[in-house]
Amino acid sequence: MAAERLSKLLTFQFKSLLHKSSPWWGAFFIWLLVVLPARAQLELRVAIRNGVDQVTLGSSTNAVIRDVAGQALWQLPGQQAMQANYTSGQVAFGDWKGDAFWVEPSEDGYVYIGDRWYRGRVLVIPAEAGLLAINYVDLEAYLYSVLGGEMPTSWPLQALQAQAVAARSYALYKRQNASNTLYDVGGTTSWQVYRGLIDETESTHAAVDATTGQVLTYGGQIIEAVFHSSSGGYTENVEDVWTQPLPYLRGVKDFDEGAPVYEWVETFTAAQFRQRIPGVGNLVAAVPERTTPRGRVVTMRLQGDAGTRVLSGDELRSALGLRSTLFSLNIVEGGGVQVYGRGFGHGIGLSQWGAYNLAAQGYDYRQILAHYYRDTALARIQVQ
Repeated sequence: MAAERLSKLLTFQFKSLLHKSSPWWGAFFIWLLVVLPARAQLELRVAIRNGVDQVTLGSSTNAVIRDVAGQALWQLPGQQAMQANYTSGQVAFGDWKGDAFWVEPSEDGYVYIGDRWYRGRVLVIPAEAGLLAINYVDLEAYLYSVLGGEMPTSWPLQALQAQAVAARSYALYKRQNASNTLYDVGGTTSWQVYRGLIDETESTHAAVDATTGQVLTYGGQIIEAVFHSSSGGYTENVEDVWTQPLPYLRGVKDFDEGAPVYEWVETFTAAQFRQRIPGVGNLVAAVPERTTPRGRVVTMRLQGDAGTRVLSGDELRSALGLRSTLFSLNIVEGGGVQVYGRGFGHGIGLSQWGAYNLAAQGYDYRQILAHYYRDTALARIQVQ
């Protein structure tokens, strides 16, 4: 199929060489040489649209439309939008139809994908379920947007810098370990929020530029630097929430007290609860069958007057729209259900509200990262 043929042309990997290190407060600076082919930039491939029938494309400046072999097809005028359509396993763009095409803005212009402006260029390819639009963007430029999508841009610079290093490490880890040969990451909360120019500010540029190329490593390898909003007092060992133990994702005291999501309460009427959790009826008892050492629900038995169900903490979080799996269910007068919870997110790795509070107390980004990612080394990548 077209995607398989194209993957052979687009797949590339980089190699790293450990050069030297010096200790600093439990973290290290290590110079990491990253060898990349051809293009001088370290480009990240971000799936912006996936499995759609059509996608709107344009450019802020005149753009060259090229086929996958690099042959120029025509020029798309600046500020003019066109629809690409999925048709019979191919992509149609104007009068042209084929396996894939590029939109490459000139003179540092921006590319329009769907409903937003992005830096870089875009590749459009037919995939199994429809069109796939992939933004090829310089890593540092990508981070200008990610910071604004993941953390309030008014927060202290040291918190933003910690987020920048974590987000850069996460993106490169996914790039190195991508199971999909066509793109490295997506742009949603399942990956890292990436919405293009709309989320860029002076503070996100400053934080990214101040940490250019810096990543977290363990054993000479870039780590999976996951993060969350607030743990509710203590982060988790990764294997207690997910499956694979990792030595750098260990539970530590959080500094997120005072965050607006540190503690929360959600209340449901009996009818609302029945609608969201079918097959139980009016709740009689809610008993956690398995929890993490910090109290996150892994599985919970719900007993009602119409039946009993055992659900995972994630299933309950999704069904009830909760902020985390660190919660308890209580039956209140009238048969309603009240949920008492703490934190926001999975509770693994960097706590963003913890980073905020530590930065406000005068800790710098290196100290913040060393606390949440244990025994890691702070490294710098270089691109040839």
